[in-house]
Formats: sequence, structure tokens, C-alpha cells
Amino acid sequence: MSKNVTMDELLASSDVEQLKSGDVVEGKVLSVKKHEVWIDLGANGIGVVMRREVSGGQSLEKGQEVTVSVVDPEMEEGHALLSMKRAVKDKGWDELQSAFENKETVEVQAYDANRGGLLIELEGIRGFMPVSQLSADHYPRVSGADKEEIMQKLTALIKKPLTVRILDVNRKDNKLIFSEKEAVKDDMQERFEKLAVGDVVEGVVTGVIDFGAFVNVNGIEGLIHSSEISWERVEDPKKYVKNGDNIKAKIIAIDKDRLSLSLKQMSEDPWLNEVKEFKKGSMVEGRVTRITPFGAFVQLSPSVEALVHVSEMSDDEGTDPEKVFKVNETKQFKVLDVDTESRKIALSLKDAK
Repeated sequence: MSKNVTMDELLASSDVEQLKSGDVVEGKVLSVKKHEVWIDLGANGIGVVMRREVSGGQSLEKGQEVTVSVVDPEMEEGHALLSMKRAVKDKGWDELQSAFENKETVEVQAYDANRGGLLIELEGIRGFMPVSQLSADHYPRVSGADKEEIMQKLTALIKKPLTVRILDVNRKDNKLIFSEKEAVKDDMQERFEKLAVGDVVEGVVTGVIDFGAFVNVNGIEGLIHSSEISWERVEDPKKYVKNGDNIKAKIIAIDKDRLSLSLKQMSEDPWLNEVKEFKKGSMVEGRVTRITPFGAFVQLSPSVEALVHVSEMSDDEGTDPEKVFKVNETKQFKVLDVDTESRKIALSLKDAK
């Protein structure tokens, strides 16, 4: 005599796992009606997709295989409530999570931009790439952090193929962050390993700011500080280099992700030749370039600058340099000392009188 078995017991003893909300499963279209589509889920029974949940408004035919997401595994009527739209998104999240965990690089195109970065859609899910995660090739280096100019440079990247890595993915918070810097990181490391301090490299100036110029060296970011642009005193880097200039520079330091470069070290230091004109005890003429509480700096030649200490301005105590000198005025001085090793020349105004 056979024992009576309930449906729940049959399901529990079978190999078929019961449907759960959020599951993504395969099925076949049973029928297509005006407001719903009925799906055969095989051992999992029958489910229904409401028309608004059909992905992309696509046309469906009987017998067509589809992927659906379970919204409710068993409604009062006994069938499952399904969604094709959610299945696309759920599958997208799964693929993005996999790409994130495997550190895969993917090619994307931004569909829009704002001042903070680029808006990108991948696998039907919208994400964001902050400006800080752009590679040296695309980072918007602009003078004075001009917001309009930054926006122009970001807008130029819309619909342009970009190779990126997923920096952060969180389905619960609907968060998807991309990074171009991470995608090229390994390649950058290989390039860095081939470079050494003292090497001469070629690059393109990508931005000129108050304290120097940024240079793209084969995808690696380099910085020429204003003190390394010229042997002369550089007040305004824009007078020496401009965006788009192709230059050769010497590597003077290699940081984690940036090169420190020198433009002036590509030529001989003119100071060493010009300083030969000035001898201890001789009289010289110079132009005052800067005035400080402790003294004044005087330009003796294009590359040679000297210092008149406040104690060498007058025999009076408490002399105020601002009252003795004016910027750009020319005066006669006596050379007190020439120190070629320290690149310093000391002058006296009071002895010149």
C-alpha cells in the first residue's frame, strides 16, 4: 500500500530548488496577451510577466526562450510573478560584480558629463567615473581650475571609447564607480620600470599652472616645477611653455605615479659662465627684483641674482629695506663675496657709497 505524499514533500525530495525572490531563471513563452506574457518555467511551474516589465518593449513569440527575474515566487493564484526588465538588470549586476572581482578591464563610452566626472552606462546599469579616476591622457589640466574649461574637456570625452576597470560596485546602494587610472595601472607600472632618474624623455604639455607645467609622457604624468623650467627666475610658467608643446625633459625624480621633470637641465647652467664676470671687491650695477625684511635681491645678469643683506644697506640700525629700495630700480653695489658652490653672491650698498 502506497503512502500519501504531499506536494511540499515531493518538492523537498526532488532536485529542483524552490524559486526565491530575486532568482534569475530561464523559461519559454507560453502565450502572449495584451497585458501579460505567460512563461513556462519547467519544473518550477508557470509565471507571468506584466507588459510593463517586458524588457525594452521587445516583441515576443510563443516558444521563445527568455530570461526572467522572480519578483514573487508564489502569488495567491499559485503562479510566480516575473520581470524581464529586472532580469536584465540583475544579470547586469552579476556580470559587473564578476568583472569587479576579477579586475577585468572593459571598454565603455560616456553618455554625459558633469563637472565631477563622466556618466557611463554598462550592462544596463548607470555608473560614474570621477575626474580623479581619469588617466593622464584625459585628465583635464587647466589653469586656475577654470570650471568651464574643465567641463569642455570632459564633454569632449563623451562617446569616446575608454578602457576602464570597475572601482566599486554595490547593488544594494545602486552604486557603480569606474576608473580609467586603474585600467592602465599595470601597463603604467611596466613603463615606470623602464625609466630611471637622469633619462631624457619626450612629452606633450597638457596643462600650465602657477607652479609649473604638467606633461604627458607616453601616458605617464610628469610635472615640471617652475623652478625647473628655466635657469632664470620663472615668475610666470606660461611665458616659457604652453599647452600642446612637444618638449624634451630630464627625469629628476620618480614618485609613485608621477615623474618629476626638468626642462632647464637640458641645457648648460648659464650661471656658471655669467658669475665669472663678478669678482670679490669689484663694483657692479644691478636691478632690484625683490624686497624682503632681511634684505633685497638684485639681478646682476640674466641668470645671476645676488643678495644685499639689511646690514649692508646702511650703518644705521633698524634700516627698513622698503625705504631704501624700490623694485626695478638700478643701483651700484660692491661685491662682498662670491660662493660658486652655494650659488650665492653677497653685495653691499653702503660700501659702494
